[in-house]
Amino acid sequence: MIDGVIFDKDGTLFDFRRSWGGWAETLLKTLARDPEHATAMADAIGYDLPTKTFAADSPVIAATANDIAAALAPHLPGQTVAGIAQHINAAAAHAVMVPAVPLRPLLQSLRASGLRIGLATNDTEVPARAHLAAHDLTELFDFIAGYDSGHGAKPGPGMCLAFAHATGLDPARIAMVGDSLHDLHAGRAAGMLCIAVLTGIATEDDLAPHADVVLPDIGALTGWLAGHAA
Repeated sequence: MIDGVIFDKDGTLFDFRRSWGGWAETLLKTLARDPEHATAMADAIGYDLPTKTFAADSPVIAATANDIAAALAPHLPGQTVAGIAQHINAAAAHAVMVPAVPLRPLLQSLRASGLRIGLATNDTEVPARAHLAAHDLTELFDFIAGYDSGHGAKPGPGMCLAFAHATGLDPARIAMVGDSLHDLHAGRAAGMLCIAVLTGIATEDDLAPHADVVLPDIGALTGWLAGHAA
């Protein structure tokens, strides 16, 4: 029986490749001295400039802005990790997100069925709210947290447990939905049902051993959850 759903953002609500591929290229070019420097930084964060694609272990996929900044810092002498992270966060707030599926009707349907809805992202909270607002989604969420919201980052369970506390729900009756192992490990550590989707970089083979179910995208949630909602 499911009373609530907490979503990851990037690769879950929004298609990862289409949302972040062009953004990463622009970010690197604004930081780089020349094309060779841009390529070196791209390699450091697991990003291929010619194809605008990410390696499976890229920190951009599931890590925090500080983690991405730490990977870039050796290539940006004289700049601090904190300063680079601030630049990343400012650029992220303006990234154009491409929904994985039509989001507003899906979230409205979930709410109409009585489910509480949360967001737990390793992005910072300000860009996360900007991305939701750009798609007129903010009021559909009962809880929104980034890694800087005071609950820690995934794969820790803090954001998931904070959602449970904020809504008064039993974690065992909440589904964590995400596209990465960080999401699934966070949900599992919080005692939640773990649902994987394939709109990120990870494959079904990567995710299936850690998930209760693997769905092609969150559009399949309505039907699947129908048998698990109170």
